[in-house]
Amino acid sequence: MSILTFIALPFPCLNVHHRPKKSKISASRRLALKTKLLKMAGAMLEKDKEGKRQEREATLSERVPPLQLSGLSTQDLQAMCKELNRKIDVVDEERYDTEAKVLKNNKEIENLSLKIVELKGKMKRPALKRVKISADAMLGALLGAKVKESVDFKANLKTVKKEDEKKEEVTDWRKNVEAMSGMEGRKKLFNAGQ
Repeated sequence: MSILTFIALPFPCLNVHHRPKKSKISASRRLALKTKLLKMAGAMLEKDKEGKRQEREATLSERVPPLQLSGLSTQDLQAMCKELNRKIDVVDEERYDTEAKVLKNNKEIENLSLKIVELKGKMKRPALKRVKISADAMLGALLGAKVKESVDFKANLKTVKKEDEKKEEVTDWRKNVEAMSGMEGRKKLFNAGQ
């Protein structure tokens, strides 16, 4: 394979213009599929509602038989009303007990989920409001009522002494030139270098 063929091959990493993949389904086909799915979901929801209604009716007819009031005397009707009131009271007590258990379980679930969040260390941060506060008020809030006077922050800082730079003595340059001239000056420079 020649180098020109190698360069001409389409490599995705070398492709500068990345185009998003086109969907293989056209927009009209996608819309038709969505509408069919929605129709099917609606039909399934209706079937589910109908099934629940029939189940409820069957349960009610099983637990609460239809009342036959015809041909009963007043005393029998009163006895039946008392019996129904007693059953209502029993059911109401059971409902109250069940609600209390549910509330207790919900509280326990909430407490346990809070403990889990605390153990994970991911607390939800509440939305904070911006408040303008002075430095003294902030220190008072952080340190309590102990600190009422303003604190001097510079008092506890270490002081650093700067070393004076070694200053070369300024002498008359003419004397320096005369001292360094000739062989004696070169000898001094040579000795200073060693």
